[in-house]
Amino acid sequence: QVQLVESGGGLVQPGGSLTLSCAASGSIFRIYTMGWYRQAPGNERELVATTARLGAQTSYTDSVKGRFTVSRDNAKNTVYLQMDSLKAEDTAVYFCNAEIRTSAGTGGTPYWGKGTLVTVSS
Repeated sequence: QVQLVESGGGLVQPGGSLTLSCAASGSIFRIYTMGWYRQAPGNERELVATTARLGAQTSYTDSVKGRFTVSRDNAKNTVYLQMDSLKAEDTAVYFCNAEIRTSAGTGGTPYWGKGTLVTVSS
């Protein structure tokens, strides 16, 4: 059994910052790609940022480039999303995603957290 638990969401004013965290736990053998998605009301879930296992390779959706930074701590099985210069359009539920090989498995399986709400409003 594997769980992903996000934290760090909340209400922030435009121009402010928040840091999201997502910790994976359970029967984990290895974690491959980790990342963040978001879903605003009435919209489809969209990819925000991803980071490869060694952390050097990252990718971002165009709308957050230069404002968001994804990072990970493999020793803690945790991925972070530092969000700066937040805008109202960043308001969404943010979901953590990780491709995980369990102790009993032979390949990577995608797992999702339950999401954390980020509201950007004055």
